[in-house]
Amino acid sequence: MIDLVLFVGRVLLVVVLYIFLFAVMRTGVGLVRGQRRDSAIWAIDVEKGTRQLRGLHVDILGPVVVGRSPNSDIVVDEPYVSSTHARFTIQGPALVVEDLGSTNGTMVNGHPIAQPVTLRENDEVQVGDTIMRVSRG
Repeated sequence: MIDLVLFVGRVLLVVVLYIFLFAVMRTGVGLVRGQRRDSAIWAIDVEKGTRQLRGLHVDILGPVVVGRSPNSDIVVDEPYVSSTHARFTIQGPALVVEDLGSTNGTMVNGHPIAQPVTLRENDEVQVGDTIMRVSRG
């Protein structure tokens, strides 16, 4: 009799475990789908710069660092660009650019920035002599 009770208990435990896992997976897949649908897709297009950079298109999926360092996501090999010059980040649906303490500064639409700036479609960001235009996909 005890063997039968233990067997039924194990079967119930397995059933409850599968129901729990199914509910968690369903909720997780829904969250991923919701995030993918709600998040804005931003991109950077280099309009003016060195021959290697002109025409470069970068989709922004996470933080993008611009600088002279080979470890930067967008390497701008110019004397007026700091090793880590500026960073683009996505904050909610917005794209933000911030100067990372560079010597010569970062400009948005021709104006130097001193703090992070929320960008709009077709804004121009200048790092050294390189001009990048941001767009939404």
